[in-house]
Amino acid sequence: MPVELGIWRIDGDVREVVFEPMEQESRLESLLEQDISIAAPHLMVIGRQVRTSFDKVIDLLAIDVEGNLAVLELKRDKTYRDIVAQVLDYGSWVKSLRDEDIARIYNDYLKRWQPTRHAVSINEAFCTRFKVNAMPEELNGGHELIIVAASLDPSTERIVGYLAEHHDVSINAVFFRFFREEGREYLSRVWLREPAATVSEPEPDSKNGIWNSEYYVSFGGDRDWEGARRYGYIAGGGGAWYSNTLSLLEKTRFGLT
Repeated sequence: MPVELGIWRIDGDVREVVFEPMEQESRLESLLEQDISIAAPHLMVIGRQVRTSFDKVIDLLAIDVEGNLAVLELKRDKTYRDIVAQVLDYGSWVKSLRDEDIARIYNDYLKRWQPTRHAVSINEAFCTRFKVNAMPEELNGGHELIIVAASLDPSTERIVGYLAEHHDVSINAVFFRFFREEGREYLSRVWLREPAATVSEPEPDSKNGIWNSEYYVSFGGDRDWEGARRYGYIAGGGGAWYSNTLSLLEKTRFGLT
């Protein structure tokens, strides 16, 4: 059934706080980019206004602690059924993203939207956000689709439920309502379906344990360990995902130049 959320002020006379449309949905997009936990505490934003290979634009792209991606799409001026078709189409594109594509999207995101953080690698940001020692070895093993809207019509809610329950599509909707009262602004949130994941603190006795401050590097292909020792280098190839990892190393620890 359609989700309806109301707020009443009760410190005095009981008075309903009236819902108002947000002037610009781009403001909600900015708020979610600033603090994605408003919508989903288990995510970290890695892209905003991400252009796909078929020249469409994803509002927000995020990642969870297991390396799975999440598409967040604001309804804007799309019809209800158009938004469902849109996120499914985006899912077909996101599924094909490789590790180096994800690193490139994140680097582009920092350059355009977070220029003061342009030197922060996705590895560093991920480890800080989720309080882990390293990113998963394999990314994008799965993805979720999240529709962001003030409301959905009953038919669209049924479609979302049908896809999730009978076809195992990881799709959900999160509803926001904007309220203004006596110069203050409020944002409320409710999920259509119970969110599947939340951020949890690492267990003290987890298999990752406490990092011992040691780094490990493997050599192969046309680079050999004896040459690295002789000339004092460590190199990474195969794309930005691999070369960006080198920024985690500390030169003084190894005496590299």
